[in-house]
Amino acid sequence: MEFSHRSVLLQETIESLHIRPDGVYLDGTAGGGGHSAEILKRLTNGRLICVDQDPDAIEVLRERFGGYENVSVVQSNFSEIPTILSTLQTEGLDGVLLDIGVSSHQLDTAGRGFSYHSDAPLDMRMSQSGQSAADLVNTLSYNELVRILFTYGEEKFARNIARSIERERAKTPITTTLQLAEIVKASYPPAKRHEKHPARKTFQALRIAVNGELDRLSEGLDRAFEVLNPGGRLSVITFHSLEDRVVKQRMASWCTGCTCPKDFPVCVCGKTPQAKLIYRKPVEAGEEELTENPRSRSAKLRCCEKIKNVII
Repeated sequence: MEFSHRSVLLQETIESLHIRPDGVYLDGTAGGGGHSAEILKRLTNGRLICVDQDPDAIEVLRERFGGYENVSVVQSNFSEIPTILSTLQTEGLDGVLLDIGVSSHQLDTAGRGFSYHSDAPLDMRMSQSGQSAADLVNTLSYNELVRILFTYGEEKFARNIARSIERERAKTPITTTLQLAEIVKASYPPAKRHEKHPARKTFQALRIAVNGELDRLSEGLDRAFEVLNPGGRLSVITFHSLEDRVVKQRMASWCTGCTCPKDFPVCVCGKTPQAKLIYRKPVEAGEEELTENPRSRSAKLRCCEKIKNVII
């Protein structure tokens, strides 16, 4: 199976992990294996664990890395890292990579229902199981649709779109991507329909809701940090502000020390930093990568290093 995906910030991400040849590393969103392959090149007697929830990705990863004894391929969500390690009888990790968001393969494979450019069943399930986008669009209340569109898509016309969805689904179920895209477009003021595609934010919001992306990200960050060995690094690539905000705030909380008022003569809170930031600002794609891969434009890489074992 072909799994077309160009890994963004490839060299920057590999450098951020500071890979030890004998270390144990986990790629929590392995996809087509681009980042994983670069990690593997740097291992001698180390170990690599490739995780993805997409069955298509798992098939490709097994074909690509099946001949390596030091590579394990696991179909799961990265929020289940402790369970994955327990199953593999592995206690700690020296590095974790999370490349958050939808892959090029998922976007470009029309039948997966992620894109508003091609007509396909309205799906958007990364794991290809559970509730689809069509299920949400056709069953959620007006208020819940507004909440999802506004919160996950930052869509200022959320009320107009939710009202149109309610009206159209009463006539016939909304089952395809172009059907929904046209409903969204018609919900926009005429003067706004020719800027960025009107359906962009709605599709983003539904994808996040279908896959529980922000919840899984929050859980995954805590669990990944929990299983890092001292000196281990967590590198995370995000593609929109909602994801980046979660990562930025979580890493900042791990790196925060004493919170006592400044006028206290001694610390009484006992809080010490659990991690240190590797980059004070997120790493972004350079001009060469932006030219070769426009989808890297919104990518941001953040990385922190654990400095002691803690219980979260």
